Amino acid sequence: MTNSDLPDHLLTFGERFDFGDYEIDAYLAVLKHGKLTAAEIADKTDIPQPRVYDTVRSLADNGFVELRDSRPLEVLAINPTEAFDDVRASLDDLVDGLEQAYTAPSREAEAVSLVSSRQTILRYLDDVISSAEYELVLSLTPDLLGRFEDQLRTQQEAGVTIELLLSPAAEVPDADEFDYAGVATVTRVRRGLTTPIVAVADGAYSVYTTRTALNSDDNYGVIFNRSELGFLVLGFLNTVVWPSSTTLTERESDRPYPRRYATIRRCVRDLSEDEGEFYASVRGRDVETGEVRTVDGEVVDIGITTNRETAALTLAVNGEHVDVGGQAAALEDIEAYELVVGRDGPPGIDSA
Repeated sequence: MTNSDLPDHLLTFGERFDFGDYEIDAYLAVLKHGKLTAAEIADKTDIPQPRVYDTVRSLADNGFVELRDSRPLEVLAINPTEAFDDVRASLDDLVDGLEQAYTAPSREAEAVSLVSSRQTILRYLDDVISSAEYELVLSLTPDLLGRFEDQLRTQQEAGVTIELLLSPAAEVPDADEFDYAGVATVTRVRRGLTTPIVAVADGAYSVYTTRTALNSDDNYGVIFNRSELGFLVLGFLNTVVWPSSTTLTERESDRPYPRRYATIRRCVRDLSEDEGEFYASVRGRDVETGEVRTVDGEVVDIGITTNRETAALTLAVNGEHVDVGGQAAALEDIEAYELVVGRDGPPGIDSA
């Protein structure tokens, strides 16, 4: 089916199911009794006698009933499986055509978008998860984990670092009941029933919604399409939601260097667990001027709080020390939103 055929197919499909009250009443009455005369249909429904013939002929023209040309006219039911068989085939063709015509929503046009239907929110969650190239941070319910399990396994196998938070903790299956290592690098649980539903890909593209938005008519979700705004959501997760959760499972990272990060907390934690010399390239913002800065040099110091709420590292850059912090950094020189760490020298910021 070509794109030019879609309008006609949509129109035809809509007309096929443009049942009015009369068509619906007549069809259900015939199905219930198997065979009825026009007069009997009028008696068993609220269809006026003059409208019965037009109604049943409309049903017959669309293949839902059979008319027996007798006196009186008899209307016979057709097995719904047979009657709707071609409809199912037409619907499959239509869906295939629409799928081919479908274009994923552009993330370039708007910095912030508000969406207001459950299906659209779920579609954006799927898009954020699928678009991550190196880092994915999620806050989901157990039900949503089941929904996106295949996508998460695919991303995990592709080498994307996945930090997954599940809530409420009371509904999260135990580690021996679910293969969390197959869907996330680290999985944590949180008690709060009001924990938001969030997905952030590479620190830039994110969706934020409430738990109730996916279970009520009052739905809304906020889509952040640009890195600076995406980092607001990531910063909220890292500093408010993540520290109030507890670790369920964690797997050792087997990613080779150079490694790319959107979250300095994970970067510093990896460096603290490995030995040897490290070099980093950092893209971020100057804390004082707000200007974009890119620096690279040897990592000469790392720091992380006991509960891992905050982290920082120090680079030797042209004989000077430059302190690098994470989201909303104030004490450091640079607020980082992308880091690449290598072993043999400063890697290019786009090398990982």
